[in-house]
Amino acid sequence: MKNETPKKGVATGFVIPEAFLHSIWRFKLFKTEALCSSSGEKIQMLHGGTQNLSAGPDFFNAKIKIGNQLWVGNVEMHVKSSDWYAHKHEKDPNYDNVILHVVWEYDVPIFRKNNEEISTLILQNFVLSETLENFKELFRKKQRWILCEKDISSISSFYMRAWLTRLYTERLERKTKEIAVLLSATKNDWEAVLFVLLAKNFGTVLNGGAFLNMARSFDFSVLRKLQKKESGIETLLMGQAGFFEQNVEDAHFIACRKEYQYLQKKFCLQPVFNKQFQFFRTRPSNFPTLRISQLSELYQGHPHLFSEVLQRAGLEEFYDLFQTSASEYWDTHYVFGSPSKKRRKKISKSFVDLLVVNTVVPLKFAYGFFQKSSSFEGLEILIQSVKPESNSIIEHFKKLGVEVFSALESQSLLELKNHYCDPKKCLECSIGIQLLKETSGNIEV
Repeated sequence: MKNETPKKGVATGFVIPEAFLHSIWRFKLFKTEALCSSSGEKIQMLHGGTQNLSAGPDFFNAKIKIGNQLWVGNVEMHVKSSDWYAHKHEKDPNYDNVILHVVWEYDVPIFRKNNEEISTLILQNFVLSETLENFKELFRKKQRWILCEKDISSISSFYMRAWLTRLYTERLERKTKEIAVLLSATKNDWEAVLFVLLAKNFGTVLNGGAFLNMARSFDFSVLRKLQKKESGIETLLMGQAGFFEQNVEDAHFIACRKEYQYLQKKFCLQPVFNKQFQFFRTRPSNFPTLRISQLSELYQGHPHLFSEVLQRAGLEEFYDLFQTSASEYWDTHYVFGSPSKKRRKKISKSFVDLLVVNTVVPLKFAYGFFQKSSSFEGLEILIQSVKPESNSIIEHFKKLGVEVFSALESQSLLELKNHYCDPKKCLECSIGIQLLKETSGNIEV
């Protein structure tokens, strides 16, 4: 890229999408050494933050020096600064920690609740015209979601079913390698491996990592010792999740915290950082507190859960096995110290479906592999009895004409998209090979 001075107010000739700003900021495709705010304050970008793909500010945990003050917080981006008010961010407490407002066009100043103006960076003043032209060209192109999207519907259903079944086996084989690592870390303790996998999946996508850290923060033998003690496991897990690090005026909370402090000294426990757990952008039924309690109750009632998982085969049997609720305190709470309308917090069948797909089937497959008694037929029947997942990838495949009947197909399509389509491994994909044979020259690789 040639060295040129960015021009203020570069004419775009096309509508700037907000995603354009995200990319410019994320990859630092602008002059960063002479940044200044709309009011003339010098801006030094030390760390642009982590992009947030869900609701809330666009980038989390940025570190930026504005004038002589170092700020750590969030960054929000808009095409026009007035979009802040158009989107009603001034009424949303999730935007109270925004330290910098990055815009393409500056039309109005933005203020915090205390009437302090939020520093604004007018990004177009610092983007090179060459960079802008490259992005304009990129946005003009109609990118394909997958290279064969125009032809995938022409593949026969028989051929597609065979390939998807193979893809699902590949997915299980890959997960078996991941389970092998856990098995080694737990000294071949399958009960401990099951607990770690279940904990991760009880956390769902948003809190899976935090739940995994919690589950691995203590030896599973500690949980075993507490299975005969009422509420012992829940106290352990809540404590390891760091929820007792806060101060809450609630009799139940205080009693549990005292009990955890005893366990902490007895077993030399070290809790994880409780701010890893996300409540914002999480449905109340998926709040970490409720899921931890449900997981605890499951283990409180099933001291040999792994053996029970091995013995059961049909989906209805797993609905029965995982039929549990959060403990009584959570009938009237979603978080500690905040009473709510009384409601039993049961595990739903749809949540059990997720546990079967992401924990039960992979674990049973891995166990059969290591015991040299693997039988895919029974697991295939089980996974085909589970409804397909609903997410953007599956919905896109449906729009392309791919039929999805069960979780076997949805899981296979995730494997296809992530491990074949995205890395453009068309020549390793049965669909790609078939299309090349039938429609030579129609696919641009």
